[in-house]
Amino acid sequence: MPTSFFSAAGKFHRGNLHTHSTGSDGVLSPKEVCRRYQAEGYDFIALTDHFVGLFDYPITDTTAFHNDHFTTIPGAELHTGSMENGNLWHIVAAGLPHDFTPPNAPDFHALEGSESATSIAQRARDAGAFVAIAHPHWSGMTEADARTITAAHAVEIYNHGCVVDNDRGEGFMTLEHLLNDGRELNLIATDDAHFNTPDFFGGWVMVKATQNTPEALLTALKAGEYYSSTGPQINDIRITEEGVEVDCSSAVTIIVQGKGTSTATLHGQSITKAQLSLNRLTDSPWVRVTVIDRAGKRAWSNPIWRES
Repeated sequence: MPTSFFSAAGKFHRGNLHTHSTGSDGVLSPKEVCRRYQAEGYDFIALTDHFVGLFDYPITDTTAFHNDHFTTIPGAELHTGSMENGNLWHIVAAGLPHDFTPPNAPDFHALEGSESATSIAQRARDAGAFVAIAHPHWSGMTEADARTITAAHAVEIYNHGCVVDNDRGEGFMTLEHLLNDGRELNLIATDDAHFNTPDFFGGWVMVKATQNTPEALLTALKAGEYYSSTGPQINDIRITEEGVEVDCSSAVTIIVQGKGTSTATLHGQSITKAQLSLNRLTDSPWVRVTVIDRAGKRAWSNPIWRES
């Protein structure tokens, strides 16, 4: 994806795209979830309660909690069908209309003959949602499973709740299998917050938009005009004839990954500007950047397709 959004008009808005409340199995009311995220400096969240019959298929209305500095995107975590291991699918959809037609998903058990994940992901995208494959490591998702979701915009590569509760919170392998198939997918870091464990304020997206409104944020998300983080800031990425130039908050390591095992890696102290050669990645159709700070926190760019 292009990186010109870093220097385009607008500002970065910090948001969490995977959050739960008492609308499903979270422990805080939607109002309190919104209050806490705003108090922690977030600009927006998507409240994505579990879209199953047990909770009356909620798409929680949070418009009453908007103000001049905070907004919300309506959404849900969709469940239907069955993966190869027999587990129910989890798909995050931010920007769902409130009249989105539910599948036959009465609870968290997969039903034979229910709507496929391929179908519900496509329906969500067609309805205007930003669609992401949720926590593939935690789910036990296979490469074959992931390939069936053709309507996703992104893969959840960091899920803070899964990191905290079971150390299965990453999704890079799933993402890179799909990238290597030629799928132009992006990535997201999220909380998956339920507030019953320390599963909050750990992973987020920084979305570049001219307004902090659901419409502007969704447009930017779908265009890939954002990066993901657990701490560091990425201020700019430029692809030049010499390689990749990165401007960021203070870092000790910057890595450029691509297809295959080769990387371009720079270690140092208090790095805020860096240039890394792509000589070892000449055959990779895509590259992505990871920034690591002294505390081990990370920020990740979306994949950049070099022909773009």
